[in-house]
Amino acid sequence: MDKPKIRAVEAFPVQEEDQTFICLRDPSGLAPEGIMLGMGAYFIVTLFDGEMSLSEIQAAFSKRFGETIPIEKLDELIEALDRSYYLDSPTFHARAHRVREEFLASPERPAALAGFCYEKDPARLRLELARFFDPPDGPGRAPTATKPNPLAGLIAPHIDPRRGAAAYAHAYYELMSHEPPELVVILGTSHYGGGPELFTATRKNYATPLGAVETDRGFIDRLVARYDGDLFADEELHRGEHSIEFQALFLAYALGARGYQIVPVLVSSFHEMVASGLEPARDPRVASFIDALRSELETERRRVLVLAGVDFAHVGKKFGDGFSADRVVAKRVEREDLELIEYIKRGDPAGFFADIVKDRDARRICGLAPMYTQLELLRGRSARLLKYGIAMEPQSESAVSFASLAID
Repeated sequence: MDKPKIRAVEAFPVQEEDQTFICLRDPSGLAPEGIMLGMGAYFIVTLFDGEMSLSEIQAAFSKRFGETIPIEKLDELIEALDRSYYLDSPTFHARAHRVREEFLASPERPAALAGFCYEKDPARLRLELARFFDPPDGPGRAPTATKPNPLAGLIAPHIDPRRGAAAYAHAYYELMSHEPPELVVILGTSHYGGGPELFTATRKNYATPLGAVETDRGFIDRLVARYDGDLFADEELHRGEHSIEFQALFLAYALGARGYQIVPVLVSSFHEMVASGLEPARDPRVASFIDALRSELETERRRVLVLAGVDFAHVGKKFGDGFSADRVVAKRVEREDLELIEYIKRGDPAGFFADIVKDRDARRICGLAPMYTQLELLRGRSARLLKYGIAMEPQSESAVSFASLAID
């Protein structure tokens, strides 16, 4: 492998005693284990662009550190990365094909992050989630009364549940306070979708440690018939994506795993529209999906909830900013997020999108696409902010914001 190429993976600093390491992590899960690199090895990996030869990498290393690294050492690093599926190579592509075929053949979408981001054992999991609801940050474990009308929509985080605990709790407490839905359309952020298709569905049930949440295959088949695009072109994106998994988990906790069905749809980035200033509703792909889903929902007699699994700002060095996300930055982010949330509260998708476009999405609103889609479907309905939060990441000098809102 004379011109190695690193895949698009996450890299973030980790401090161990008095040393700084860089951890490589594959968010898609195709590389199942993280890799810790020293700063020298990390410098080399940044040169793995598929264009530089090993001799050119040697020369760059010598210029940077004043010493020569043997080709054998480069080969060892390349072999270790390739063995762990971090390189764009035949080894990785064979694994990706194998994993895709296994996923497509499975009747269920497994709980990919059980045991990592939340407890895998059902009894321990129930205790863990119950604590999220406890005051002072949580709303309480059980509503004292049920409101007469069902919610039309809900916005909940998709950040790690342990970091967004209170916002998750406020969202699902509000859901438990109303007449329960019979059909939940879940619009999740697709973090890894990069193809021409913006919307990706699956017919698979979503497994959780509390039971599998059933997908309404009939509804999806009718949606497919109405939609101009291919909802299954990138179905394997559901395999490792957490934005819907976390909603299925909290639905199973709040409502149980039976008595309702879900329609899980991942929504990929609208950033080409942010760059051009074209409102998404004018893009034929977005318009076709919204029209198809709206038409199908208009014939639905069940109580329907449109749920968006989203986060808000992603700022700081981890996300490519030249500044550290400190408390001053967090205050600015909160102010700008709350201005954006005003458009959600008014049910104004055009205003929501325009507010993001005005600074070219400088805060990287992770839930832009699913929230815009939700707002178009529920245009004009008012929303209430339930909880807002920011998770600070001192190690990476970064921060992520999130919120929960109820749409009446």
